[in-house]
Amino acid sequence: MQNGKSLEKRRIVILGGSSGIGLAVAKEAASQGANVVIVSSKAERVQEAIRSIGGDVRGQAVDVSDEKAVESFFTNLGVFDHLVFTAGDSLQLHELAETDLKQARRAFELRYWSVLAAVKYGSPHIRSGGSIVLTTGIAGQRPQKGWVIPASVCGTIEGLTRALAIELAPIRVNAVSPGVVRTNLWQNMDSAERERFYQDIGKSLPVRRVGEAHDIAQAFLFLMKEGFSTGQTVVVDGGTVLV
Repeated sequence: MQNGKSLEKRRIVILGGSSGIGLAVAKEAASQGANVVIVSSKAERVQEAIRSIGGDVRGQAVDVSDEKAVESFFTNLGVFDHLVFTAGDSLQLHELAETDLKQARRAFELRYWSVLAAVKYGSPHIRSGGSIVLTTGIAGQRPQKGWVIPASVCGTIEGLTRALAIELAPIRVNAVSPGVVRTNLWQNMDSAERERFYQDIGKSLPVRRVGEAHDIAQAFLFLMKEGFSTGQTVVVDGGTVLV
């Protein structure tokens, strides 16, 4: 990425930046001289993340499912360069007959409506040349049995990314689509079941392993820096969609 734009002294806001992929993005961006602002729902997790990142980092606890709280946050924040949305809760995997629709609506509340609120209230404060990077997943392209809700959410975010790229131009809007990654997204599994899941998935992939958060973070940094792509979903999945 030597020909890309530098992130030095760029202000990057990461919603979901206290853990997993968001935290990895924050660490990588801070290491490249960015001014990072992380947002998470719990103040203690924000402070833990700030301590672990180092560099020019600040943070704030915000309930991203609360539209008024999101609006207030961006109003008080001022201008910035890049908006990253990685917030998400644990995946709920059920066959349709066993799906709790109230719980399914909750998935859309955080993974779609919260994204929409963040972009609505954040985009007016993005400086010229800035961008937005959202998070989706390969469930939209390669769903498995029991993945009806995750696949629906992921497909929705891909469509939203393309629509926002037109709506908000010249702000660039892209998304990253990870495969299976070792994060707290899978924390609903017990530890032994989760490790077997990682091993089984990893063995089936061309790269012979599941992803790590820092693998996926590189795609976010690329999309912020390279300056030309918009409306794109970058798949970082170890070859999952190929097998």
